[in-house]
Amino acid sequence: MSGGNGPLELVRTALAGHDAWLVGGTVRDRLLDRPGARLDLDLVVRGDPRCAAQAIRETAPRGTAMFALSEAFGAWRVVGPGHSWQVDIAALRGQDLDDDLRARDFTLNAMAEPVGDPGALIDPTGGAADLAASRLRIVSATALDEDPLRVLRLARLAVELGLEPDVDALAAARAAAPGLAAVAAERVFSELRLIVGSDDPLRGLELLDATGAAGIVLPELVALHGVEQTRYHHLDAYGHTLEVLERVVDLERDPEGIVGSTRAAATAALLEEPLADELTRGGALRWGALLHDIAKPGTRTALEGGRVGFPQHDREGAAMARAILGRLRSSERLREHVAALARHHLRLGFLVHERPLGRRQVHRYLLACAPVEVDVTLLSLADRLATRGRRHEESIAHHLEVALPMLDDALAWRARGPQRPLVRGDELARALGIAPGPRLGELLAEIEEARFAGEVTTAEQAVGEARRLLRGGVESG
Repeated sequence: MSGGNGPLELVRTALAGHDAWLVGGTVRDRLLDRPGARLDLDLVVRGDPRCAAQAIRETAPRGTAMFALSEAFGAWRVVGPGHSWQVDIAALRGQDLDDDLRARDFTLNAMAEPVGDPGALIDPTGGAADLAASRLRIVSATALDEDPLRVLRLARLAVELGLEPDVDALAAARAAAPGLAAVAAERVFSELRLIVGSDDPLRGLELLDATGAAGIVLPELVALHGVEQTRYHHLDAYGHTLEVLERVVDLERDPEGIVGSTRAAATAALLEEPLADELTRGGALRWGALLHDIAKPGTRTALEGGRVGFPQHDREGAAMARAILGRLRSSERLREHVAALARHHLRLGFLVHERPLGRRQVHRYLLACAPVEVDVTLLSLADRLATRGRRHEESIAHHLEVALPMLDDALAWRARGPQRPLVRGDELARALGIAPGPRLGELLAEIEEARFAGEVTTAEQAVGEARRLLRGGVESG
């Protein structure tokens, strides 16, 4: 929204004569000319924020709403029609604006502009200069102690804005990190979600690791450090996990470069689909990459000849992924999705040794992996591309030979959706003269597999296939 209908113009009209200032991220993003800076405003006012919110709502178009954000601190939010913009309003902290700004976290968030005179920058801690120097600096030595979540915010701002934390900020983050254990899980996940979903998640995770924050909020990830793997890997489990995540990011940025031109558009469209917790399927795939090998420390087993293995790390990893996201208070849908990615991430690799695949084998894979059949195939590709140990070029080529055609089938399977059965269960039971039960379900499943393989196409053929199976016919494929 811009021009006379923009939220800033509404605020200026509604709060004329009031002591009110644009603050924090709003001022920072206006200086950076970031998208959304004119649509998402943060204000502080001298007086009652509710009265300011009421004034803005009364000035705004029909359909504008207001509601309390915080009972404890009296903050309010005004939301424009269709959620086209929002204004958050809080009361000044301390005696005056200077007190308020000096109580903030980072200097680039400690700037203000009078609502009636945007552009008249108030910058008591040098935030504009830090922003120009791409420097992330804390306002005070105790800024992070006051709210340990700010340790995660340090990493998030660094990767979102391309900033380098200074020595004091990093030292303060290391000192404050243990306090994250007492921060509400929902707030922690909100920051982690933004870090993992950023343009440079590896840098964000490295900062979390360097400050000790990762050990508090994702200790299972830190446990991957130093876990040596098989000779087919070139990195330990931690390094490999970050490289798989990097390959997933590459896939989002340039799907054609990994899956080829014929699959790129459909792959990109799937990755952009909303899934849960404000994440797309691509964002959820990043969490799948981060947690797919999370059980390796606990399953590492010494084998003969100095070799190692990780038996059941897919199954154990699924349970751990679910538990981690549960601890972070994610949605059930995200937990189930990421757990399924961990559970099935090895399945395609096992099929590489059985190539060329029959159509029945393809069907079993898709059925077993549904509803993440496309997502886990992409994860398997990223996993394989990030595994560059012994004979890796040959291994990657063999994997692609199976994975890319499987991706075609998975995309088609998902696009087609559930098909009407050739024959219903009650119809099949009558035709065969058998009672409903587990065997009937098995026969229906076998018919669907034969149908996928192109071996049956009509109801009559489906019944004939079921009769053959009842007589003990040999399964094909």
